[in-house]
Amino acid sequence: MKSLYYLTALVLLPAALSCSSRQNSSRPELTVQQQKTDFPVISDDSLLTLTEYRTFRYFWDGAEPVSGMARERYHEDSIYPEDDKNIVTTGGSGFGIMAILTGIDRHFITRAEGFARLQKIVAFLEKADRFHGAFPHWLNGETGKVKPFSPKDNGADLVETAYLMQGLLATRQYFQQGNEQEKKLVIDIDRLWKKVEWSWFTRGGEKVLYWHWSPDYGWAMNFAVRGYNECLILYVLAASSPTFPVSAEVYHQGWARNGAIVSNQQTYGYKLYLNHNGAEEYGGPLFWAHYSFLGLDPRKLKDQYADYWQANRNQALINYQWCVNDSSKYAGYGKDCWGLTASYSINGYAAHAPGKSNDLGVISPTAALSSFPYTPEQSMAALKHFYYALGDKIWGPFGFYDAFSQQYNWYPKRYLAIDQGPTVVMIENYRTALLWNLFMSCPEIRKGLTKLGFTYH
Repeated sequence: MKSLYYLTALVLLPAALSCSSRQNSSRPELTVQQQKTDFPVISDDSLLTLTEYRTFRYFWDGAEPVSGMARERYHEDSIYPEDDKNIVTTGGSGFGIMAILTGIDRHFITRAEGFARLQKIVAFLEKADRFHGAFPHWLNGETGKVKPFSPKDNGADLVETAYLMQGLLATRQYFQQGNEQEKKLVIDIDRLWKKVEWSWFTRGGEKVLYWHWSPDYGWAMNFAVRGYNECLILYVLAASSPTFPVSAEVYHQGWARNGAIVSNQQTYGYKLYLNHNGAEEYGGPLFWAHYSFLGLDPRKLKDQYADYWQANRNQALINYQWCVNDSSKYAGYGKDCWGLTASYSINGYAAHAPGKSNDLGVISPTAALSSFPYTPEQSMAALKHFYYALGDKIWGPFGFYDAFSQQYNWYPKRYLAIDQGPTVVMIENYRTALLWNLFMSCPEIRKGLTKLGFTYH
């Protein structure tokens, strides 16, 4: 049963935001393009809070009820297979766990409510299928049994496990000074973290980490994780493990490809720093600048290969500039409407990115909104446009829908966990650095970063 506290917030928050903004003498001015809906004009700060709140609800109201974990997807506009509604995603749940911490800190829910949900999630994970300590991509939320992501992907998914651990370690830090029940949760999370056999995924001592392992097919997926893409956090966690660590050589030879990860490419005057796999000119889909950095703080993060703040900021600016420059090609594109990343598309799912072959005319709101730390002015312009100009075409019970295309008059009412989570977390990092501060407070993460040659102060 939802608490009175939560129900009151659910009913009153939008009205309260509107009321508070009317009392604000510096009410934001909107362009003619932005003033197209009946949504009340509120302050920028209130709009950020409202966006976080609505999106957080994906992981609160929309969670799978038995496990408390994040459903892989939620569709309002279509019926999907009956057995799909109970499928949860481990990586998306890691993002959702961080969204729940945000919800507690912003008083969307009480600390006790948030703790109870997180306790349920951890208890579920303790009994769920694991393979050498690593979780699969998908689990059945009712049984904890693996659901194959593809025919041979029915075992460990080390990258999704990394995203899950990123969220769990932030939670461990959040509750470490709490009451006795909270301290027990801290111990339970620590046990899950220490059981992941990161070094085993070097496949017998190779100088690289492998993404998948199956109890039926072994290493048949054969996916060595090399940079640069969304997987930096995998190597940081693997190097930081107190129980099954990998050597620094695995990072430098595997991930960084003996230095071949470095790029001198400049696009629109912005240096890319890193060779983005298959997207060397424009930097690839924007989730590459988000997923690893929900907890890993890029603001002063450097190693011999890159300044990660500048690398991420420049990738976001290139993505923005492509949409501005390309505005004559696709309807809707421009300074107020931008953001290309992996999301639903007009034909299934696609990794939208700058470049003629990767831009399909689809805007994914999470791309611009999760980039708030890097591009605050451009992201705020996009947020206002999405909310005030496009309104309920793309705004629903859990915030902005996953993707849309004005070019094709395509406005599906669908959500994906892996896109909702970064929106909440990165907006909060922009505002308070909450998740960055929590994750970076882990002593083993600091040791792991130092081991790999990072500076982060």
